[in-house]
Amino acid sequence: MRLKNKVAFITGGTSGIGLATAKLFQQEGAHLVIVGSDADRLQAAARDIGGEVLLVEADLRRIDALERAVQQTQGKYGRIDIVFANAGAGTFATLETITPDYIQQNLALNFSGTFFTIQKTAPYIPRGGSIIVTTSFLNTVGKPGLSILAAAKAAARSLVRTLGAELALRGIRVNAVSPGAIATPFYGKMGLDETTLSRVAGDLQSKIPLGRFGEAQELAKAVLYLASDDASYTTGTELVVDGGLTQF
Repeated sequence: MRLKNKVAFITGGTSGIGLATAKLFQQEGAHLVIVGSDADRLQAAARDIGGEVLLVEADLRRIDALERAVQQTQGKYGRIDIVFANAGAGTFATLETITPDYIQQNLALNFSGTFFTIQKTAPYIPRGGSIIVTTSFLNTVGKPGLSILAAAKAAARSLVRTLGAELALRGIRVNAVSPGAIATPFYGKMGLDETTLSRVAGDLQSKIPLGRFGEAQELAKAVLYLASDDASYTTGTELVVDGGLTQF
C-alpha cells in the first residue's frame, strides 16, 4: 500500500479524474479529504468511494472557504501529506464573446483556486509531502474557443515550476499531470450541444495516435505515482497522459 496512513486532500474529487484518483488512493491506504462545491455531489462521491471520507463543501474561488477546508482537515488529521489540486472547469467562448467577468470567473477557479490551494495547504505538509496539479494538453496546443482555459492551464504549469522550486527547500515536491482527451463529464460541461460535442470529440480522437480517449483510471495511476515515494526524486515536472496527442 503505497499511501498507507497518508492524508490526501483532493479538490474536484466528486467526478472524473478526481473521483477515480480518490478511489485509487483509498485502495492504497490513504485517508481521504474530498473538497467540492456541491453537497449532493459530495455525498454521491462518498457513497461511490465507500469507507471513511472527510467531505468538505467549499467554493475554491473563495479564500475563506478554502481556509476552512484546510482547517477542518488539520483538525481531524493534524497534517496533509498529499494535495491533488484537480478542481477546474471551462466553457467554449469565442474571442468576440469573452467578457471581463468571464475571464475573472475562469481564472478564479482554474488559476487562483489552484494557487491558493497550494498556499493554504503548504504550511501543513511535512517534508516528503507531494503536491500534484492537473494541467491540460491545452497548454501546448491551440484549440479555438478555449483561449482562457488554455491560458489558465499554462499558468498552472508555470506554477508547478516556480512553486516547485520554492517548496523544494522544504522537502515538498510539486508536479503536474496533464490529461489529454479523457472520457469524463468535463467535456459535457463545456456548454456545447450534442452535435457539436460529438464533432469536437471525433476530431480530437482522430488526432490521438493511440486512437481512443483515455480513461479516468489511467490518469489516476499517473497521479498515484507522483503522490507516492516512487516519485521521491521527481519535482517541477509535468507527466503527460494523452495517448500521444501532443507528442507527435
